[in-house]
Amino acid sequence: MARAAVSGGLSPRLAWLAARLVAFRDETPSARTLVFDVPDWPGHLPGQHVDVRLTAEDGYSTERSYSIAAPADGTRVELTVQLVADGEVSPYLTGTLSVGDVIELRGPVGGWFVWRSADQSPVLLIGGGSGIVPLMAMIRARRAAGSKALFRLLYSVRTPEDRYYADELRARARDDFGLDVGYVYTREAPEGWPLPPRRLGVADVNNNGWPPDFQPACFVCGPTGFVEAVADILIALGHDARRVKTERFGPSGT
Repeated sequence: MARAAVSGGLSPRLAWLAARLVAFRDETPSARTLVFDVPDWPGHLPGQHVDVRLTAEDGYSTERSYSIAAPADGTRVELTVQLVADGEVSPYLTGTLSVGDVIELRGPVGGWFVWRSADQSPVLLIGGGSGIVPLMAMIRARRAAGSKALFRLLYSVRTPEDRYYADELRARARDDFGLDVGYVYTREAPEGWPLPPRRLGVADVNNNGWPPDFQPACFVCGPTGFVEAVADILIALGHDARRVKTERFGPSGT
């Protein structure tokens, strides 16, 4: 699975922009956050994504889409990229691209899977694996905006080592009033964890989410099978389908 958000279509008015890498940090042994400076960047909303284009010396080019990991901050754009061993783009972005190098990107893309700080409804975020990326942008945007909206994050991840933003989420769960963070481990749980590894299920969503009568805004992001299963659970629990927004991640080349 390439960690590339599946786009619903691009506006022909979006131009390719030069993006210079100014910093990076490793999130897991196989995922890296890249911080770009994009001088002509128009700004974005948390939940949107960009297209990245790489062009070889012989003229061959390839594109992938990646969710934006942080809220708007001037000309800065952050992407967190999961290495796909046989991919065309992620090995270069996570292992070869150096500070000062320039790539092309265009965006922002998407206007439906977004959170706006003016909305004070409770928010339920459910992420699977690297599907945490656009949800983290929403969590960071909430704090940056000084929003009092109540947030709950339920993060399904294979092992503790695979958690994105682990230290930051730990600190935010402690310091960001109104933010709750819960985990489900599918392959290996931390030592002393009260529950065995398992797939996220109805009880997890029911116990970590909001009651349907609170009318929360629900955002679900991850691999297609995960997203469809979680959306079905939310609807079965009584949530309004119109308030369940999903973003699916597709296979390499999507």
